[in-house]
Amino acid sequence: MASKKVTVTLDESLVEALAGAAEEEGIPLSRLVAGAVERELRLRAGRAVIREWQDEHGGFTPEELAAARADMAAADAEHLSGSGASAA
Repeated sequence: MASKKVTVTLDESLVEALAGAAEEEGIPLSRLVAGAVERELRLRAGRAVIREWQDEHGGFTPEELAAARADMAAADAEHLSGSGASAA
């Protein structure tokens, strides 16, 4: 994949925190930032899909939202209990 160097202005304390996080993970700062940007873009795409669905079908009911939250919590618990989670 091609890379392009860009300049971004960030608060100094944020840069220090990011640099520390990258160091802890053993990855370059640019990789940490790129991962965060990719996650943001995936979230935005997901929200757009949800908006389109709701425009066509109407808003989610409280019951549907509760069921989705329960499903996500169960998936998080399963993931964190051992399947892929690293022990700290």
